[in-house]
Amino acid sequence: MKKFINAPENVVAEALAGMAAAHPDLIRVHTDPDFITRADAPVRGKVALLSGGGSGHEPMHGGFVGRGMLDAACPGAVFTSPTPDQMLAATRAVDGGAGVLHIVKNYTGDVLNFEMAADLAKEEGLDVAAVVIDDDVAVQDSLYTAGRRGVGATILAEKICGGAAEAGADLASVAALCREVNGAALSMGVALSPCTVPHAGKPSFTLGEGEMEYGIGIHGEPGRKRIPIEPADRVAEMLMEPILADLPFRQGDKVLLFVNGLGGTPLVELYILYRKAAEIARRHGLTVARSLVGPYMTSLEIAGTSITLLRLTDDMIRHWDAPVVTPALRWGA
Repeated sequence: MKKFINAPENVVAEALAGMAAAHPDLIRVHTDPDFITRADAPVRGKVALLSGGGSGHEPMHGGFVGRGMLDAACPGAVFTSPTPDQMLAATRAVDGGAGVLHIVKNYTGDVLNFEMAADLAKEEGLDVAAVVIDDDVAVQDSLYTAGRRGVGATILAEKICGGAAEAGADLASVAALCREVNGAALSMGVALSPCTVPHAGKPSFTLGEGEMEYGIGIHGEPGRKRIPIEPADRVAEMLMEPILADLPFRQGDKVLLFVNGLGGTPLVELYILYRKAAEIARRHGLTVARSLVGPYMTSLEIAGTSITLLRLTDDMIRHWDAPVVTPALRWGA
């Protein structure tokens, strides 16, 4: 195992300490239990957004804490859900009197722990709503989920709903917008290589030299099938086809096209994939109105990609374009 770590058991704690040292103007890192908040939390009168999940997917979620996106993020151990006490403490810390929205990826541990935290928060009189993200078309059920996995749409929801909350929308409106984003977004991924979880010390799965895993999950879960490696254009087609077949896009729809890197894929390759994916979208009569390309939702060092397509409304576009300042994103500010 070749990694820039000291000891596997200290990976998350030391990464959090590094984030605190690197971004003291933007975030506060809390320990025992671990969570990250924006530096000015709680923001009075504003709906707060909270998300979280296992570490190893950076910059998701801690990199998206700040103005215009999340108010807090809860990091679990690598590929392991954070605990209800983390989520409850973070909910308390960011509640500014207008309620808190939990944005939850559809993995069993995340869903159960966020539900428990929300119940405890409500017993304390806090106003909490939750939306579960389940945009992955690859498989219906997996080792980690009942139903579809939550992947790239999570980031899009955090950005769009973060813009709405910053603009003063109430909790019911922000939650409704989050459900709308989830219902209008679909994702599909592929991997060329596995990753190594630090505490395991060995690859999470194996792939032959000429193989790729089609429909991979962000924890290395198996997808639809293992097949020979294809050229980039064919990979883009294989990812776009099930998305376009599943969501009833219409001629003339505006879409956001998100080509994500899973940690070990260079940007030059992501742009090759984006080029073909955008061509396919236009061929289907869609207008690519907004784009996102880069490693925003990673899986440690997996060489792979996922594509997310979101059917946009004017309201989504307006909030997508709102200023954001977080450790991972600084645009429009």
